[in-house]
Order: sequence, then structure tokens, then C-alpha cells
Amino acid sequence: MKIGKNINTTRHLTWTVTAICLLLLAACSVSYKFNGASIDYNKVHTIQISDFPIRSTYVWGPMGPMFNNQLKDVFANHTRLQQVKRNGDLKIEGEITQYQQRNKSVSSEGYSAQTELSITVNVRFTNNTNHKEDFERQFTATSSYETTRNLNSVQEELVTQMVKDLTDQIFNATVANW
Repeated sequence: MKIGKNINTTRHLTWTVTAICLLLLAACSVSYKFNGASIDYNKVHTIQISDFPIRSTYVWGPMGPMFNNQLKDVFANHTRLQQVKRNGDLKIEGEITQYQQRNKSVSSEGYSAQTELSITVNVRFTNNTNHKEDFERQFTATSSYETTRNLNSVQEELVTQMVKDLTDQIFNATVANW
């Protein structure tokens, strides 16, 4: 009789522990966001993204629209924020301040072997729901190419890569809170 009683007590205890574990597991929830955004959608509903004018002395015409469209697309694709023309809960504005190329490395003959292309943007971010997060900061992206190649033949590809890098940096700095 003692053996049967111990087995029943053990079974009852096992069921009780299992039930408690299941209740605790059901009560907990874990939320993962793979886009990196950490936005409190109860407070923040809208974003205002102004076009960034080019203030650089050296310019490649398509760069401005390419950057502006990509920046708006990143927020449209990775957040639920509604983009507005004015009075956004979040506000991003700025300008493209620099677009330049420079020699990156020299060959054994003393000539330039690689050229580095860079874009710098100045960003002013305003969070109208939490002004402690406001900032003004510069972001830079670079890409290199062999000097034997003509800039015109690689410019679109390099600028596209740098624009993606810049918009990712801005997204992470403004709403990812890494």
C-alpha cells in the first residue's frame, strides 16, 4: 500500500508541476523584431522625412533623389509609421554635405591604385514625444574602386551601395535604439 500511495503522490506532484509550468509559459510572451525597430506605437504614429538638398560642391545629379527615396522607403518598409508632410511625431531632416573622391592607395609605380568615393549627410532628428532622443549628427559612407576604371562606369553602383549604407545608419540611429 505504501508503494501505491507514493506513486499516486508522485504522479499528482508531477501533474501539478507540469500544470504550473504550462501556465507560466502561457503567461509569458517574447516579442522579436527582426527589422531592429523599437518604436512605441502607442505614442509614435507619424514620421516626417524632409527631402535632403545637396549642399556639396561636387555633385552627381541622381544622388539626391536616390537618397531621398531610399530613406523614405526604409521607414515605409520597416515600420508602421505613417509618413506625413508636417507635424510628425518623429522628424528627420538634413542635407547632403559632401560627395568626394580621394586617392586611397598608391601602386608600386607611384600612381593611384584605388580611389575612395564618399558621401556625408548631416541629419537632424527630432522626437516630439521624447526630446531626450533628439540629435544632429553626420553620417558617412564610403566605397572604393580601382583607379583603372572610369568613375562614370562605377558611379551608379557605388552610390547605390553608399545610399543603402547611409539610410541603414540613419534608421538604426533614429528608431532602432541599439
